[in-house]
Amino acid sequence: MAPTYDCSLEAELLTGMRLARTAIGRGELVVFPTDTVYGIAADAFDASAVGRLLEAKGRTRQSPPPVLIPGLPTLDALAEHVPDVVRRLVDAFWPGGLTVVLPAQPSLVWDLGETRGTVALRMPDDTIALELLAETGPLAVSSANLTGQPPADTAAAAEAMLGESVSVYLEGGKRPAGRPADAPPEPSSTIVDATALVTGTGGLRILRHGAISDERIREIAGDELDEDQTGS
Repeated sequence: MAPTYDCSLEAELLTGMRLARTAIGRGELVVFPTDTVYGIAADAFDASAVGRLLEAKGRTRQSPPPVLIPGLPTLDALAEHVPDVVRRLVDAFWPGGLTVVLPAQPSLVWDLGETRGTVALRMPDDTIALELLAETGPLAVSSANLTGQPPADTAAAAEAMLGESVSVYLEGGKRPAGRPADAPPEPSSTIVDATALVTGTGGLRILRHGAISDERIREIAGDELDEDQTGS
């Protein structure tokens, strides 16, 4: 049985973070809390580890995971071009529940699946997640659940679905922090696609409605948001 570390206890937090870093370095999988739901993570630059992540969730290469990053400098390192409207969006909503899809740097040596040359990037608003990312660098992260099942809001819920496919579980309490035990699940991040904007073939598109409302996206993006995008 994979170990779970209670990050509310300093000793377990230190041990759990150390073992999580080690597991990532070995190409293994780790579950940790984010600001929306719990995530299952692998080294973004380890194709075998990303493959194990997809297998653990029951996904194929046609569903590549997004990449969580520790800060804005990594956005510029991983994306080929970042339009001004995307910079305004991340200034407003990062760290937080916004994922942006952009053309990836063509020089990157990685294999996240069938991405068609793009990468989905997010900076989470969670201390544990950011501390781990600062140590490991970019992580391929998907919600810590089996495909078709509700996202996990605790490490225990994730462990019940993913079991020993994960090497280390970091328990940070119900996510997002402070939600009542009987509250409905928190939406996953909102996904905004800027690839057409970069290539000059269209505008900004909302691929998934989530934690950041359409109205808040429109307030920042204005007429650069495709006209067929409707508010939620």
